[in-house]
Amino acid sequence: MTGRAAGPTGVVVLTDRRTARRPLVDVVAGAVAGGVRWVVLREKDLSRGERAALAADLRAVLADSGGTLIVAGPDPLCGDAVHLPAAGPYPPPRLGLVGRSCHDAAELARLTTEDYATLSPVHPTRTKPGYGPPLGADGLRALIRLSPVPVLALGGIETAEQVAACVAAGAAGVAVLGSVMRSADPTGTAARLTNGFNQATQPAFATTGGGA
Repeated sequence: MTGRAAGPTGVVVLTDRRTARRPLVDVVAGAVAGGVRWVVLREKDLSRGERAALAADLRAVLADSGGTLIVAGPDPLCGDAVHLPAAGPYPPPRLGLVGRSCHDAAELARLTTEDYATLSPVHPTRTKPGYGPPLGADGLRALIRLSPVPVLALGGIETAEQVAACVAAGAAGVAVLGSVMRSADPTGTAARLTNGFNQATQPAFATTGGGA
């Protein structure tokens, strides 16, 4: 895996302005205030011009915290990071960061130069009801073992405990949509999920006195 870009870790927020309880930029700003540093811009029904303008706004929100905007689809909208669907394009474009949606072993086996993948759905999800069947922790763990790249767990992740379970299964992070978009307090929700990730990835600090 030498030469791959460092993919997203922690809590990654996927956008959905139609689900968001407040203007999308405000929701993302709230999530960033809660610790999120990676955002995937979806909104594929908008024109390219509208998406590019929204991408610029979201990059400005992320800039002060050193965060990164990833654009869903092959067009990076003047950036250098994209997240591609399982269906294509193949081969992936040559950009600074490329992710791919995957759902099973066959799709993982098609990965070539991608830097990371998402695996979904881990749990039933209101965003895509009936989509699945859900992988569950055991299914997620089994597929992560097959993946040539780091994996983000996606689908129905709403609690810190679920985040911790995904980390225990080997995920580099979790991707969430509804839990943040639908939240009346996106900052608080993002903080709880981020704390769940941090605690799951730093257990030594909770069990040792910090001595050498």
